[in-house]
Amino acid sequence: MAALPAAIWEALRMAFFMFWEVLWPLALGFLISALVQSVVPRESVARVLGRDGLRGATFATLLGAASSSCSYAAVAVARSLFRKGATFANAILFEFASTNLVFELGLVLLVLLGWQFLAAEVAGGLLMVAVLAVLFKYTLRARLVDEARRQAEKGIAGRMEGHAAMQHAMRDRLTAVSHFFYMDVASVAQDLVLGFLIAGALAAWVPNDFWRSLFVAGNPSVAQVWGPLIGPVIAMLSFVCSVGNIPLAAVLWNGGISFGGVISFIFADLLILPILDIYRRYYGGRMSLYLLGTSYVAMVLAGLVIGGLFQLLGLVPSHHAVEALQAPPSWNYTTFLDLAALALCAVLGWRFFSTGGMAMLRAMEGAPAPEHEMVHDHDDHHHHHH
Repeated sequence: MAALPAAIWEALRMAFFMFWEVLWPLALGFLISALVQSVVPRESVARVLGRDGLRGATFATLLGAASSSCSYAAVAVARSLFRKGATFANAILFEFASTNLVFELGLVLLVLLGWQFLAAEVAGGLLMVAVLAVLFKYTLRARLVDEARRQAEKGIAGRMEGHAAMQHAMRDRLTAVSHFFYMDVASVAQDLVLGFLIAGALAAWVPNDFWRSLFVAGNPSVAQVWGPLIGPVIAMLSFVCSVGNIPLAAVLWNGGISFGGVISFIFADLLILPILDIYRRYYGGRMSLYLLGTSYVAMVLAGLVIGGLFQLLGLVPSHHAVEALQAPPSWNYTTFLDLAALALCAVLGWRFFSTGGMAMLRAMEGAPAPEHEMVHDHDDHHHHHH
């Protein structure tokens, strides 16, 4: 029986190596994201998103990039934007930008897989939003939207509902940033842990021959088309949202999936089964199937086009082993930056807990209060900090 504990230990070790490699970019990404969120008012936005067209789509994308990366939170915020007057198409575009064009995701990709993946992710993300916008324009029927609106108005709870209803009236910037930081961390924590554990287990237990045959790695021209088609399917079954997907992407890349396959895999975090179920609760069964179909087409196209384009430009990195899966942590810049990141988390954590943060986390997980927005006004207690 000595084999089993050894195997589990190996999986945990792989998971930890990957976590250690990306701890600081994660913290930095969450910090930048929190800073941006504390500046960008979400309420004035639904008005801008009230019309389809280039301007609406552009704002939806920019706003998405400036909000929380958690898929569940993004889906909840998208519904609240839809109910406040954004068009359905813009609400969904917001959601895709929010889970694919955010800082923490980009930084983790950069550190774990390299700049080519970051570039492809941004280019592919914009392309996917464009493809979706066109698909919605020509295939989204008004009747389907009305049906979705009736369902959305019922306000059936999904996950991270409170996240969508939060509004911050904090003049004290550090407090506001600490609250956004920990809300985001808390909302993706479960998926991140799952992502690292699943990735560690796959890296440790699944032999490379299996991956190679699954991705037809021996035949590059077939693999290039097959990768983007199968990437989203693997993601759907992985149940891991947003940043939690990146360690898995590293394992798939290690296993020989095509470059475009990695890209479409990363985009597919809004197709995981729990999210499809939330779509069903939010907008009804027909709309959830419609979103599944259109999203899948957009992802595959983005993966194929960006994969092909990067291949033509000679930007696709040669398949090499992902370093984080080989090298144990050592005293290099990663470790110093990680320790700095932990110190930052501690400072923000102290401020967060000393300003009623726990109550907010409970509110975020729960359902929003009916009718009135939750406004957190912590100003009164803070004048002595200035």
